[in-house]
Parts: sequence; C-alpha cells; structure tokens
Amino acid sequence: MSASDTTRSYLDYGHSALRRWMLTREMAIVALLVLVVIVSCFTVPYYADKMTIYYLCQNMLPNLMIALPMALVMIAADIDVSVGSMVGLSCSLLGLLYAAGVPFVLAMLIALAVGAVGGFLNGWLVTRINLPALAVTIGTMAMFRGIAVGMLGTRTITNFPASWTAVAQWEIGSTGIPVTMLVFVALLVAFIALLHFTSFGRGVFAIGLNKQAAAFAGVNVRRTRLILFTLTGVVSALSGVYWTLLYSTARGDVGSGLELQVIAAVVLGGVSVFGGRGAIHGVVAGVLLIGALTSALQLTGVTAEVINIITGVLLIGSVLVAAFTPWLRDKRPHTATEKGGTQP
Repeated sequence: MSASDTTRSYLDYGHSALRRWMLTREMAIVALLVLVVIVSCFTVPYYADKMTIYYLCQNMLPNLMIALPMALVMIAADIDVSVGSMVGLSCSLLGLLYAAGVPFVLAMLIALAVGAVGGFLNGWLVTRINLPALAVTIGTMAMFRGIAVGMLGTRTITNFPASWTAVAQWEIGSTGIPVTMLVFVALLVAFIALLHFTSFGRGVFAIGLNKQAAAFAGVNVRRTRLILFTLTGVVSALSGVYWTLLYSTARGDVGSGLELQVIAAVVLGGVSVFGGRGAIHGVVAGVLLIGALTSALQLTGVTAEVINIITGVLLIGSVLVAAFTPWLRDKRPHTATEKGGTQP
C-alpha cells in the first residue's frame, strides 16, 4: 500500500470538515445505495412493498451483524473466514441442547459462550502462536463446520418454543421492519462508539497501519487482536441463534458461504484489504447495497448466477476505485499556494 493511501497531508484539511466527510468512498457507496433503492422503487414491481422490506431485513440481519466485528478485524489487517461455520455450529448446538432437555435460555447462553471460545481460539492462535489469520481461520472454518454437521448428522431439529420463535417474526408497528433489527441497531451503536470514539478504536486503526509502530505507541496489539476475534465469534454465534429462531430449525449446514458475502460487503463498504482504513457507516451501506441490489434483481427474475456475477463486478470495481483514488489525488494539479509559493 502506498503511503498516500494511509497518511494525510496539510492539503487534506484545506476544505471544510463536511466536504472532507462527504467526498469519501464510504459516502459514494451510500449514494449508490440510495440511487439503487430509488430506481428500484419506481421500476421493480413490489420492491417498495412492506412485505419485501420485511423479508429483506430478515435475510440481511445476519450479514449486518457479522459485518460489524468483521470490519474491525479487517481494519486491524486480519481476517476471519470461520464466521459462517460458527453460525452453523451455534445453530446445531442450540438445537442439540434444547432437544436434550436443556432450558432454551440456557442453551442460547451456552451457544454464545461457544462462539466466544471459538473466536478466542482464533485470536490465540494468531496472536500467541503467530500464525497467519487466513490460515488459522480456514482451519477453524473446517473444524467448526465438521463439528456442526457431526453433531446433527442428517437430522433437523424443529419445534422450538413458540414464545421465542415468535419474537423473530414480530415487526415494529406497521413499518415492515422486524423487531430483531433493534438488536442490530444496538450493536451498530456499540461498534460505532468502540471504533470511532475510543482509544481502543484508534488502536485498531494503528495496528492495521503498522503493528510495530502501534506497539511502540503503547497499543497492546496482542490483546486488541484477541478481543476482535472473540467479538467476531460471539456475534457469529448470535447470528446462528437468530437463524434458529427465525426458521425454528437447527441444521449443520446453516451459514455456508456466509463468510464470503460478509467479507465482500465489508470491502465494498470501504474497508481496506491491507488494513488501517474503514468506517462503520460504509460497511453497513455495503451490506445494504448488496442486499437491496440482490432483492431487486430477484424480483425481476434474474438468476442467482447472474446476481453473483453482478455482485463480483461491483466488488472488483470498488477495489479498483480504491486503488486508483490515491494515484489520481497525487496526479492532480497543485496551485502555487499548495506548492508552498505565493499567488501573483
């Protein structure tokens, strides 16, 4: 990564804070999201229907939740591809425990605890054994999925408590927005505060830019990375619990391929694949953009294969834009004032 992509000069502050905030990759994704939604509302049948919004929110909720800790992990220049398998593991474990007679609330807490342990394992292997995050999480992805499928086999557990499964079906008034979105809103506020308004969050950015420099600056690099992986495991397990409540079903193959969807949305939302850059509002916009675009294409009869191609092109385009933006900024003409001279 070039230095121009991660450092700022005095020229970067030559405009107002509002202009600097608006002219970012994250806000470009937000603008594209708004454009897609507006165009789809007027051109796609039933797109603005309340039931479409309802099911879209339900389907996107796991991606939205997992994208929050994933963004922090990737800003710290790490990655976790085991999140989809953890969703399946927590779902299978919840079903197995409830079928064995464990009270449902206790079973949910155990599933969340297992998610924390799985995330901690990833973080421990990465920070203490100094193994590459990609290699570690590929291994635990296979391990978590194997345990999930091995516990249930070909069985599918159903008949969960109606008092709990009904919660996943409630909506806020007549808005078409599920009540479960409030869980995401709570997580969103927490992660925004954590990343953008605390010393911990500043440490995450510092680690992504340069781990050694961050350590010399007083950041506890190992502990910070360990916490990030643990948070990712807990939120992934929470998504598995949500999936179980939503469909009143526990299966071992739940969450297959989810990790790729989440990582794609996080990168699309402006998080650098090299670490050190990103914002929560861009990540949320990236997830919503993929979900809104997918919903519109599905309603127009576009096949899943074509949708995947379009999503891939969109992702590649966003990465190319991020790669060329610093180069274009460096090549822009400078005025005499910017060069340090005086104007005639």
